[in-house]
Amino acid sequence: MPGYRPEVVGGRLVVNPPADFGHAKALTQLTLALGVLEGEQVSVVQRVGLWLPSDDDYVVPDLAVVDVDVQEHLIAFNCYAPHVFRLVVEITSSNHSSDVVDKPLAYAQAGVPVYLIGDRRHRRVSLLTEPRDGEYRTRSTYLPGETFVLPESVGAKVELAADILLGPPA
Repeated sequence: MPGYRPEVVGGRLVVNPPADFGHAKALTQLTLALGVLEGEQVSVVQRVGLWLPSDDDYVVPDLAVVDVDVQEHLIAFNCYAPHVFRLVVEITSSNHSSDVVDKPLAYAQAGVPVYLIGDRRHRRVSLLTEPRDGEYRTRSTYLPGETFVLPESVGAKVELAADILLGPPA
């Protein structure tokens, strides 16, 4: 299955298809917008594996902001320890429920401080922060035309437009 990306979330195998153009374009635009973070403390990367703290689970977020020493924290199978991830981003595709239901729990349990979801199906962006006891305590939602600011913990305060993550309407 060329181009497919397997993940194991909650002990369940999830196989993600290759990105469609809208997904890829949104990811490119977001990468460019987050480029201001790239530097001595953090790196902005696409599709780097994150080892989850339960059994042999792992995920491969669409985009992440990681500590620059990420390579020193390799666990297995090109997946890295969750504590080096400052931000993970998923832009929804055909595995919608995985991104909006399963992964918020997995990322919160792993202690990832910021989870950003570009929900193209429902045309909204969700910013989840403050993971504690396996769930995110704060959830903010942004609609097309709105802007928001990422927490400074990702490396600096960055203002983003929701439209960057959502792309054009389908």
